[in-house]
Amino acid sequence: MQEILIISIGLVLVIEGFIYFMLASKLHMITELIKNIDPQRIKTFSLIIILLGICLIYFTFRFYGEIK
Repeated sequence: MQEILIISIGLVLVIEGFIYFMLASKLHMITELIKNIDPQRIKTFSLIIILLGICLIYFTFRFYGEIK
């Protein structure tokens, strides 16, 4: 179980790093666009993403059982 957690964190870091690498030249423009978005919309979107992640984890363990 600990190995899965470490691999998951590693994958998140790789994906986030890749996104910043690909968008480096447009990062200032993107941050300006984000400043104009209502904070409540950002919170709602974040909550939806969190719930999707929890559902993905739950159904993965439910259908594939305990991963050893």
